[in-house]
Amino acid sequence: MKRPSLSRLFFTFLRLGMTAFGGPAMIPYMRREAVSRHHWLDERTFGFGMAVTQMVPGATAMQMAAYVGMRSRGAPGALAAYIGFSLPAFLLMLILSFVYFSSGDVAWVSRMFSGLQAVVVALILHASVDFSRRYLTGLVERLLALGTALWLFFGNNPIVALVASCVLAVFLFRGEASENTSLPRDDSPCNHVTAAIVLALFAGIGIATLYWLTPQLAALAAVMFKIDLFAFGGGYVSLPLMLHEIVEVRGWLDPSMLMDGIALGQITPGPIVMTATFVGYALRGLFGAFVATVAVFTPSLLILLGSTPLYGRLASSSVARRALKGSLVSLVGLMAAVAGRFLLEIQWDVPSVIVALGAFVALRMRIDVLPVVFAGAVAAAFLA
Repeated sequence: MKRPSLSRLFFTFLRLGMTAFGGPAMIPYMRREAVSRHHWLDERTFGFGMAVTQMVPGATAMQMAAYVGMRSRGAPGALAAYIGFSLPAFLLMLILSFVYFSSGDVAWVSRMFSGLQAVVVALILHASVDFSRRYLTGLVERLLALGTALWLFFGNNPIVALVASCVLAVFLFRGEASENTSLPRDDSPCNHVTAAIVLALFAGIGIATLYWLTPQLAALAAVMFKIDLFAFGGGYVSLPLMLHEIVEVRGWLDPSMLMDGIALGQITPGPIVMTATFVGYALRGLFGAFVATVAVFTPSLLILLGSTPLYGRLASSSVARRALKGSLVSLVGLMAAVAGRFLLEIQWDVPSVIVALGAFVALRMRIDVLPVVFAGAVAAAFLA
């Protein structure tokens, strides 16, 4: 296998990040670059990465970018690919956040974001339907999802629901067999762990420095750490966590503003968790956006690097797979609860109902998210 330079990794993933709409849909394009075109990894190593990234927290596409970088150039490669892939989404979200908070009370802007909120509800309902068809295969799964939905809908902590679902799943799905998956050879697992420890120390120093500068920035970083740590199953898990931590517990944003941030996250490339940039900008401007973005991606990167020696056991462990299934089942319920909470927050009128229904039908017809979001915003601006 060829060994790429760090700059080559960075610019390859920077280019991929510019068109990274659809999250996990980018993984085939990563495979084309890493396996078919540049021969940085073989097919087996890349395939193993797809299994591993399902078992650690964080946005799947971001984790796959880091995995490719790590397997081809170690921890520095993981960091280069991670930064390159996320940079376009961060910069665009930063620009959109500035425009959003600078626009003032402009009528057409208000109408546009009203339409985008309706699209967000349609988007979350669409994702809930897809996840339910994939993960709710029996009565036990449906009851577990229903329990987590009711738990979050009435304002309880989603992390409690996630942890409880994982623990219950270990016992409820005991009949499921494990897969005999072996880890492709990695010559430097200790280096990855050392890098994770060093980065964790820097993160700790950063949090302490932020607390010294202003406690709110430290609290912002801590919240984003927590959101990323429990985001098993991909970026969509961050939505119920953000709703609870940012809106209900701390009141930093109201539900309507969070929906606007999620909508902006859908018209930028990269994972939906990039909404963190919007949240940080709302609280502390440019510096807050930077802190929130770094914090919401750091824990999952550290876990990816630090758990390298355990990859083989994780991939073949029936206990780990059952716990993962529990988190994915709970994700369905949490997503449905978020959709329900947002449904109640919107001030519905005929145009917003038309936009929501049209967006949901378009998404069910497998039309890409980006044109649906743009069409919803334009339709809302002209229908109202």
